[in-house]
Amino acid sequence: MRLSGKVALVLGGAKGLGREIVFFLARQGVTVATTYWDWPEESATLRSELAALSSDHLTVAADLRDPLAVATLFAKIQERYGRLDILINNIERGGMPVVHGEYTSDQWELELATTLKAKRWVFHHALPMLKGSGDGAVVNITSIAGLVGRSGPAGLIFNDGYSAANRAVGLLTESWARAGAPEVRVNELMLGFFATRHAQGTRGWGLLTEEQRLAITDHILLGRTGRSEEVLKAIHFLLGEADYLTGATLRLDGGYVLGGEKIPPMPPGVE
Repeated sequence: MRLSGKVALVLGGAKGLGREIVFFLARQGVTVATTYWDWPEESATLRSELAALSSDHLTVAADLRDPLAVATLFAKIQERYGRLDILINNIERGGMPVVHGEYTSDQWELELATTLKAKRWVFHHALPMLKGSGDGAVVNITSIAGLVGRSGPAGLIFNDGYSAANRAVGLLTESWARAGAPEVRVNELMLGFFATRHAQGTRGWGLLTEEQRLAITDHILLGRTGRSEEVLKAIHFLLGEADYLTGATLRLDGGYVLGGEKIPPMPPGVE
């Protein structure tokens, strides 16, 4: 896929990695539609900075947990551009145990509705437009929480509902790849600990003790948290270079999932 000239929808563009992805794609010559809901100060900055660019970008306030709001969003994209080539399914809500403590019913519903339900309805409405593109691509951004759950040193960051929702998105990625083929590629980018996502710059990371943070980074084979530019490189690969990849999961976690288990030396006399 040649990115320049394409139209993309990036969910959750107000802050963090969502914002990084919005401006990364804009720099590649992509026309970007993006959503925001809460975070009023960050959303206002996003709107003003996108409006200052020369291209015809679009920002839409939308509570994506509401299927009617999702339908309205796509009606606006259809009216404005008449097409959609790329979907970055980035929306999520994680209730960190170190921040929220014991579950409430409202917190559980918020995590499932934002991380799973919203992604499903967005894809449902996006698919006809992506198929019409003839060369569409979807990146479902998820978390290694879907693999490790609330266990080990990550157990203070990943909650049960958030973990279950991410596991479910992995299953949907495979189903959606079947539904989209052959016109639309659908892949999953599974992230570990990154600045502004699970690590530095989040409330939960700041509440951990130094010992708890070290336990997490010691568990990562590469010995550090990830950088936003590494996520952007992976997205560029999935969109612009991985023409024969669909229904797959690219795990970008520095080896966290493999960490913690050391390889013992071979016993004496074994060849």
